[in-house]
This record gives sequence, structure tokens and C-alpha cells, in this order.
Amino acid sequence: MPYWKALVWFLTITSVFMSASYTMLVPFLPMYLIDELGVAQSDVNIWSGLIFSISFLISAIMAPIWGALSDKKSHKAMAVRAAACLAISYVWGGFVQTPWELFAMRSFQGFSAGLWPACLAIMTSTAPREKMGWCLGLMQDGSTAGGVFGPLIGGVLAEVFGMRASFYFAGAALGLIALGLIVFIKGGEQKKVVKTVEKKKSGGSMKLLKVPVIQRMLFAAAVVQLAVMLVQPVLPLYIAELQGSMDNIVMVSGIVFSVVGISGVFAAPMWGRLGTNIGYRWALYVALLGGGIFGVVQAIPGEITPFVIWRFVGGIFFAGIFPAINALFAENTLPSERGRIYGLSYAAQQIGSVAGPILGGLMATYWSNSIVVMAHGFVMILLVIMLYLKRPKNQDPGSGETINVESDSAEETKTA
Repeated sequence: MPYWKALVWFLTITSVFMSASYTMLVPFLPMYLIDELGVAQSDVNIWSGLIFSISFLISAIMAPIWGALSDKKSHKAMAVRAAACLAISYVWGGFVQTPWELFAMRSFQGFSAGLWPACLAIMTSTAPREKMGWCLGLMQDGSTAGGVFGPLIGGVLAEVFGMRASFYFAGAALGLIALGLIVFIKGGEQKKVVKTVEKKKSGGSMKLLKVPVIQRMLFAAAVVQLAVMLVQPVLPLYIAELQGSMDNIVMVSGIVFSVVGISGVFAAPMWGRLGTNIGYRWALYVALLGGGIFGVVQAIPGEITPFVIWRFVGGIFFAGIFPAINALFAENTLPSERGRIYGLSYAAQQIGSVAGPILGGLMATYWSNSIVVMAHGFVMILLVIMLYLKRPKNQDPGSGETINVESDSAEETKTA
């Protein structure tokens, strides 16, 4: 088996563990604050907001820094660093006794961020260009699958062993990832593809930010993440409205959250192949438009069953968004710039993660939960319209062929 093919399967398994470790804990943090750390129920929303947001804010600052170090040193070294630090943070979370200690743990977790961008940099620097869409789709598939099974695993662990056991389990999973990266990833993988001429052409993060296609994709990544997080604070309450009661709301909400991931597990590889065939830009347009339309449609039914069905259909389209964005980043950067570009992308997503819940909460306060659900679809529709109007006019958008990095970046900079 070629090394790149073995690598994509290893990184996909890594994505499953990484995503599951996060999602087995985050949905239960408010209950952890109340049951284990003694926070009063009247104060839990304030503490939850602080503890959620601090990690996103710090990771938004640190991600570009880690990405630049990844390009200068080694993608492998940065991936091992992130996995090991995250393992420590999860185990630390199992020992905390006060909300301030949990706040400190989440701050350290934000500082440690960078595992997913480093894995993307490793994969895009190793995979053949004609297989890049399939590889990124498969990795996204793994991340989605972990997001589906994580809350279920966390719920079972909390029920059987207590909530602290979930932290220890997540720490063990990240520790295994760190060991796997040390053993499996070939050291200095980017040095094989970075020649002296590329090093001269490669610039810093500021140079990347001047390339129009990079600007558009970073903006898209932030807006899509904002749209996702926009609906997160209100979804359980909206589900309760649809079913007419709060009965079994935790279990029902878990199922509704999971349907998007379940459809994404099946759809992600298809989007990788579609991007290879028609071009990643057009695949992104289709995914955004479909996700936006069904995001609006799901707010129309007044019953829970059709709402879940439309969320499932919307998940099929949503699964194609980030693989296309990541592939476009890879096509428009040098291998020596992959760590920086995925670090910038991660930072952009963290900004969306901070802004989305705040905006969604304000909209729900002044309007209604259904308006927030509908708005998350409209945001993606507006985004795809903007991207289409701003598309480069000097390329064949449907060829599916790889864009020449140097000539495309230079041409786009001239026409910006």
C-alpha cells in the first residue's frame, strides 16, 4: 500500500478519536459545573459562556502561530505537541475542583490547539493532487463520525463511571494519538517537497492574506462556522417547542444533533470525488447552496419529525463545505505554506465559534428560536452568492484540474 494511502486511513482514525474526545465532554460541561464543581444553577449560564469562549479566543490567537512554526520546523512535531498537550488538558479536567480551575484548563486547551490543522498540512503535503479531494473528504468523514459517537460515549461513561471518567478517557485517546503520530508519521515530511526555490517564493502569513482566493476561503470558513454555532444555543429549546414538552429533551436533542453527522458520514467521500471531477470551487458552491436552502426549509415545519428529516438532508450538503475549502487552500498554497494556511483557517473558524452563539442568543431573545434556525440557512445562501460574484474570471471553474499556485496567486493579486 502506498504511504499516502496508509496515511489517510491513519489520519482518519485520528480524526475519529480527536472529534469524539471533544464531543464526549463539551455537551456535558454545564452539568459538570453543577454536579461536580458546585456551581449554582442560576450562575451556570455565565460560567458555561466563559468556559466555552475562552478556549476559542485563545486558539484563534495561537493557531496561526503554531501553523507558522509547523512550516518552519515540522508538521509532525506540531501535531505531536498538540496531541500531547490536549491529552494533558483532558486529564487535568478530570481533577479540577472549582470552576476557575476548569476555566484555566480550557485556557490551556485553547493554547494547545493545532492538531487538526497540522493533520491537514501533513495530508495535503503527502497526498497526490488528484487524490486530495478524496483524502480530505475521508478525514472529514472521520471527524463527523467522531462527532456523532462522542456524545453517546460520553453519556454512557458519565452514567456508569461518573462524569470525570469522560475526561480521563479523552486524555487516554489523545495520548494514543500522540504515540501513533510519533511512530507512524515520517519525520520531516514537508522537507521532501519544499525545494529551495519554493522557500524563496513562500511568504509569511501576511503574504498569504493578500491573496484574494485565500481571503475568500478564510472568510467562508469563519462565516460557515458562525452559521453552525448560531443555532447551537437555541436548538434544544426549539426542539422542545416542536415536541411540545421538555420530556427526554437531552436524549431527543442528542438524536437531532447526530442526524447531521450521520448523513455527513455517508456523504463526505462523495463530495471529495465531486470536487475532483467538477472543481472544488463549484463543489463548494453546490454544498453551500444546498446547506443554506435546507437550513431555511428546516425552520418551516411545526413538528419534530419533518424537522429531523430536513436536517438530515441538509447534513448531506454540509458535509461538502469544509473539504472543498481545505482543498482550495491546498491548491492555492505551496507545500511549505500548508501549516500556516490551515492555522489561519482554524483561527477564522474559532472567531465564528465565538460570534455565532452570542449572535444566536441575541436573536432568540428579541425574535424567536425559529428565526435563528432560519437565519443560519440564509447566512450560507448569502455567502455562496457573495463567493460566486467574487469568483475569479480567468480560470476554467469546472475543469477539476489543479490550479498552478504561483501563477494563480500572482494573477489574482493583480486583478484584486
